Amino acid sequence: MNFKMFLGRLLTAIVGGLIAVSIFIYLEDREANRSEIPTSTDSKFANVTHVDTKLVDLTYAAELSVKSVVHVKTQYEGQSSGSIYDFFFGNRRSYHSQPIFGAGSGVIISDDGYIVTNNHVVRKSDRIEVVLYDKRSYVAKLIGQDASTDLALLKIKGKDFPKMEIGDSDSLKLGEWVLAVGNPFNLTSTVTAGIISAKSRNIGIMGGRMSIESFLQTDAAVNPGNSGGALVNSKGQLVGINTAIESRTGSYSGYSFAIPESIFKKIIADLKKYGEVQRAFLGVTIRSIDADLAGKLKLDAISGVYIDGVNENGAADKAGIRSGDVIIEIDNKKTNTSSELQERISQYAPGDKINILVKRKGKKKHFDLTLRNMIGSTQLINDNQIDLLGAKFQKISKIDMYTQGIPYGMRVIKLVDGKLKRAGIKEGYIIISINNKPISSEDDIRKALSLIEDEGIFISGIYPNGLHKYYAFSLTED
Repeated sequence: MNFKMFLGRLLTAIVGGLIAVSIFIYLEDREANRSEIPTSTDSKFANVTHVDTKLVDLTYAAELSVKSVVHVKTQYEGQSSGSIYDFFFGNRRSYHSQPIFGAGSGVIISDDGYIVTNNHVVRKSDRIEVVLYDKRSYVAKLIGQDASTDLALLKIKGKDFPKMEIGDSDSLKLGEWVLAVGNPFNLTSTVTAGIISAKSRNIGIMGGRMSIESFLQTDAAVNPGNSGGALVNSKGQLVGINTAIESRTGSYSGYSFAIPESIFKKIIADLKKYGEVQRAFLGVTIRSIDADLAGKLKLDAISGVYIDGVNENGAADKAGIRSGDVIIEIDNKKTNTSSELQERISQYAPGDKINILVKRKGKKKHFDLTLRNMIGSTQLINDNQIDLLGAKFQKISKIDMYTQGIPYGMRVIKLVDGKLKRAGIKEGYIIISINNKPISSEDDIRKALSLIEDEGIFISGIYPNGLHKYYAFSLTED
């Protein structure tokens, strides 16, 4: 009897074990089937691809990039008080200037000390200081600046600086992880993470007919002080320069914008080589195509960039492109918005040859054209826009300041064929300001011209006989 009871219990245990093993095997098989990737032979899942759900490790990129991002500190003189007579005759207490300080970020892009930042961080500066990650401090020289893209290039003396490698912004994908590295609110070496939310974004903050906006949009937190800092991919490569935020409060509220590598790489190379940007122009006015425009013009597709007008003797005109054409590709790259077109053209220089594919009355046509500069030629501008003025200048003396009652100025001592002569300016004229920027040196003239965003120049000055005269003209039209 005891043996039978033992045998019964043994059989029960064995059956129970077999059931447990069977359930375990079933659950394992079901979990494996869930993770199995559908094959292309199943039409229902033909376009499904495997997605790696592992978290992206950004620690390497963060550790690498903070060493190359610098704190940019600026100083410039504020408005003076008192009269010119107080300045010359000793009442210095009533003639003073208040130093104004600013701050932003920058990125070391070469081991010999070249640094890229935003133009709006440094454009008014009389002094620029750069503080590195390891607390070393340097006085920086402004090599060049470009208001149209809000970029500037600085240089500090030394060698073996921790440069950041430049990546490829065109290869970025929506949803890809990136880091924003900078100095918000003077909090040095701050790293935030987010994803690429959009590309080729135009938010209308630059102003001016020559401005170029084709931003990378991210949700990485960016605040005041981040301007000029780095947008970095997961490899620790520089893919953008953080520039702006979308905010009603002045602080981060969801989205930030960066100038992509596809734009800044060429701009910075030009500033380094020429001191200014060698900008190419198609010679057209354009509009992005939306449903309303497509319906109004009876276009066959809501894609491409519509040519609203063609400048006479411009690059597009000479190639045979006409108003009403729709640009759909530039050098085999699809171009669907005005910002994409601006981004494409910004990568070229005057004299470069490109191929444009347009749609004309529903038919595709290829055009080969040679891009031109802002004054309609294919030549590179070897110095800067000051050459376009066609004049030689001389700093005025303190006696001139006293007799004319002005605190500064540059006298036109010689005129050749150029913008000033065509505008009616005579030799002896003293330029006091250009677009409300005070002029006391040729560098001031260069800086004022570089800040022009709408191609217009307004000059205020005085002739030796005391006659105040004002002149206005365009850099691009005669």
